[in-house]
Amino acid sequence: MSTTRCATSNTAPPVNVIIVGAGPSGLAASACLALRGVESVVLERDDCVGSLWRKRAYDRLHLHLPKHHSALPHAPHADDAPAYLPRDHFVRYLDAYADRFDVRARLRLRREVRSARFVDDGRWEVEAVDLGTGEAELYASRFLVVATGKFDEKVVPAVPGLDTFPGETIHAGEYRSAEGMQGKAVLVVGCGNSGMEIALDLAEGGAGSCSVVVRGEVHLMTREIMSASIPLLRYLPLWMVDRMTLLACRLVFGDTAKHGLPRPAVGPFAWMQQGGGYPVIDVGTFDRIKEGQIQVLPAVASIDRDVVEFADGRRHRFDAIIFATGYRCTAKKWLKDEGDELIGKDGKVTGKSPKGEKGLYRAGMAARGLTGSGTDAEFIADDISRLLLQSSGHEESGNVD
Repeated sequence: MSTTRCATSNTAPPVNVIIVGAGPSGLAASACLALRGVESVVLERDDCVGSLWRKRAYDRLHLHLPKHHSALPHAPHADDAPAYLPRDHFVRYLDAYADRFDVRARLRLRREVRSARFVDDGRWEVEAVDLGTGEAELYASRFLVVATGKFDEKVVPAVPGLDTFPGETIHAGEYRSAEGMQGKAVLVVGCGNSGMEIALDLAEGGAGSCSVVVRGEVHLMTREIMSASIPLLRYLPLWMVDRMTLLACRLVFGDTAKHGLPRPAVGPFAWMQQGGGYPVIDVGTFDRIKEGQIQVLPAVASIDRDVVEFADGRRHRFDAIIFATGYRCTAKKWLKDEGDELIGKDGKVTGKSPKGEKGLYRAGMAARGLTGSGTDAEFIADDISRLLLQSSGHEESGNVD
């Protein structure tokens, strides 16, 4: 993200809260604040709300949790909505949510935040650039909410010889469907939810061959097992839920390590809590792996033109490579030295609370999915409205005295 300052600068009227990001977390935070009578402004780099879902998600994507676990605060999904929402259905839901709670009136699209600093008089100053006009803008507020999410900047690993590969190389965020891949040998690097489902899409869509790189351990799970396990966390200790979940997974999948997918030593929910990542929700990929239609390969060692060498010495030729290697959060680029108690220098979440120091908050960044977006939004709105009420009471008391 560039730090070049523009010549012109417009100062916006101060507000109580600045929210950076108009994905589900930012929309929910703004809506919950508005319901408590707290004004906010939402700064979004893209030209729409929910840009990750609208612009960087493949066509066949469905939410992996049932709709009652995938709704934002005060807006349950309709009774006739599919149990697991397709991508386009969820995008329409986000649009309707922004309209219903009048978030669009508080939304500033195509605003790229360049810096945020806490100044001595107890407020945040946020510098942004209007990407449409190139003009710099200055916003001020008492509270700042980081809602940019963890899926901000594409990550592509440095692979020796990648620049010699003559075929197509794309990130999973650019993949939409198997169109154009028919008959081709395709390598998917990465075995998270996106990588595994893209591999399935390629196998079903007519790719000549499909291989997926699995570099570490994977917790494979079904939608049904995940949906049944989550409510148990309210009543049972995590280790017990993990044990029950692993038993169910063993009954469904057997020993996944036999097919190149070893499980971590700890259960899936402990794995998430420790920062190991999300379980992979299987929607058919594992059957294709067992049938040999999708090949599991170890880490990529090097590339020499169209031949890829792997960590175990095997070499295979490919026509295309898809990097399902994730994203990184870039909030620290503009937060700089602020907020280390919420987001580390590497962009990873630190601490358990969404509340930091100096009126700084983060929303929906702690590996709890859309449920986390909602609970963070309610917490943030409650906390800010309480602090504003306390501040107002102190001011009135001072005036009386």
